[in-house]
Amino acid sequence: MRMNYFSASPEGLEAMLGLQQHVANSAKQEALSDGLLALVYTRVSQLNGCAYCIDMHTKDARKAGETEQRLYALSAWRETPFYTERERAALAWAEANTLIAGNGIDAALYETTREHFSEKALTDLTLAVCTINAWNRLAISFAAEAGSYQS
Repeated sequence: MRMNYFSASPEGLEAMLGLQQHVANSAKQEALSDGLLALVYTRVSQLNGCAYCIDMHTKDARKAGETEQRLYALSAWRETPFYTERERAALAWAEANTLIAGNGIDAALYETTREHFSEKALTDLTLAVCTINAWNRLAISFAAEAGSYQS
């Protein structure tokens, strides 16, 4: 790792961890299960090319009971039958929010996603996507070592 960003800005990272904790707590209350969040975190990390976070979230996904087959197929989730409609909505929402520059979020995606998530759950899902995008940027910028995370 290039530097320890946790010790470089403890107040900033404390704020990030606070948001992460809010998402984790909301997940338990709003049926954004740990498994669903692990899929979202892994997919966003794939899109961003964050090896450290891919390693972390696939380990967490396995711990939450995720199958190898679904993890291996995650980068091609649209072409497989392995994901529920709710998971597909979450993954599409996560991808659109990660690749938002120049694309925006169209009304059809919003409506499809709202069929599966309450207003609070969709807000918390979006906060989860924002959080993993930020963690990806920190890990990539400061060269966090893939494989070092222990679940």
